[in-house]
Amino acid sequence: MNILKEAFSNSATKIESNLLKQVVHALELPSHRRVPWFDVRWHINEYGNREHMNIDLLQLSKLNFNIIQATLQKDLKESCRWWTNQGLKEHMNFARDRLVECFMCSVGLISDPQYGSFRKCLTKVINFILVIDDIYGSIEELKQFTDAVIRWNKSEIEQLPECMEACFQALYDVNNDIAHEFEMENTCNHVLPHLKKVWADYCKALYVEAKWYSKGYTPSLDEYLSNARISSAGSVILVHTFFAIIQDHDEAVTDDQMKDFQDIFYNISLIIRLCNDLGTTVAEQERGDAASSVICCMRDMNVSEEIARNHIKGMIDRAWKSINGKFFTHNQTHLVPSLQPFVSIITNAARVAQTLYQHGDGFGDQDKEIREQILSLVTEPFIIDHDLN
Repeated sequence: MNILKEAFSNSATKIESNLLKQVVHALELPSHRRVPWFDVRWHINEYGNREHMNIDLLQLSKLNFNIIQATLQKDLKESCRWWTNQGLKEHMNFARDRLVECFMCSVGLISDPQYGSFRKCLTKVINFILVIDDIYGSIEELKQFTDAVIRWNKSEIEQLPECMEACFQALYDVNNDIAHEFEMENTCNHVLPHLKKVWADYCKALYVEAKWYSKGYTPSLDEYLSNARISSAGSVILVHTFFAIIQDHDEAVTDDQMKDFQDIFYNISLIIRLCNDLGTTVAEQERGDAASSVICCMRDMNVSEEIARNHIKGMIDRAWKSINGKFFTHNQTHLVPSLQPFVSIITNAARVAQTLYQHGDGFGDQDKEIREQILSLVTEPFIIDHDLN
C-alpha cells in the first residue's frame, strides 16, 4: 500500500488532485471498511472541491448533515446526563471515562435520527463494557464478581469492594431496565435471559484473561482467540442490537435467528478483537499487560512482530470475506426483509473497530486524528452559505 501511495504521490502532477485524494483515502482504508457516518464529512468536503460540483446539492448535503448532527447532540446530552446520574465515577475513578467515545461507537452503528433510543441504549452498554474491563481486584474477588453476574444475584456482591458492588448494582439495574424497554416495545418476555447470558460470557472471558495474567501465562494463538472473541464484547453489542432492531420476537423464531447469525457474530467479534490488538499492543507491552494476539502469534510461529501483525491483518481480511459472503448470500436468498437493516447495522460494529484502532488506541490514548474526527462530527456544523430557493 505504501509503495502505491508513493507512486501516486510522485505522479501527482499527472493526476487530478481530487482523484489523488480519493485514491489515497481508499488506500488507507477501503470504503467498505469505513463507517458511513464517520466518512460523510470527508465526502462532502471532497465533493465541494470538485470543479463541476452542483452547489445546490452540496448545500443540501451540508444542511442534512447539520440536521442529523443536531439530533446527535441532543442524544449525547441525554447520555451524559444519564452517566453523571449513575454516580459510578465516584466509586470507580480508576476506570476510563469515555462516555463520548462510547456514544460515537453507537452512532457508528447507526446515525439515522429515528434511532435515538437505540443509540442511547447502546451507549450505556458500551460504557459498562469499558467499566467492567477496567475493574481490578484479587483473583478471588474477580471470581466472586463474575459469579454474581452469571447468577444475576445481588446478594453475592455484599462482601466485595465498594467499586465492584457499585458496578454490579448499576449493571443489574440498567440491563433490567433495557430488557423491560425492549419487551414493552416488541411485546415479548424473553429478552433478559439473553442479555444476562452475554454479560455472563463477557465477564467469564475477562476472568480467564485475569487468571492468565496472574500466572504469567501466554496462551497459544488458538487458545487466546477462542476466549478473546468473547472478551471483545462483540456478542454483548450484537445481541443488544438484535433485540433493539428486530421487531419479531417470538421465542422459537428468535432462537433460530440467533443461531443463523452465529457465524457473522463470530467474525465481527474477531475483527473487533484483532483490530483492538493491533492498535493497543505496543502500549499494553509498555504497561506489562497480558499477552495480545500479536504476542501469542509471535510465540506460536517464532516470528518478528511485523510478521505477526501481517498474519493478524490476514485474519481480519478473511473475517471480512466471510462476513461479505454471508451478507450477500442472506440478502439474495433467505434473509427476510425485516432482518436486512440488522445485518447492515451489525456490520458497522466491525467498521467502528477498524476506524477506532486504525492509528492506535482510539479509546485509551487517542491520537489527534480521532479527537478531531469526534469534534467535527458532534460539535462543528457546516456553514450554509448559499441561498437555496
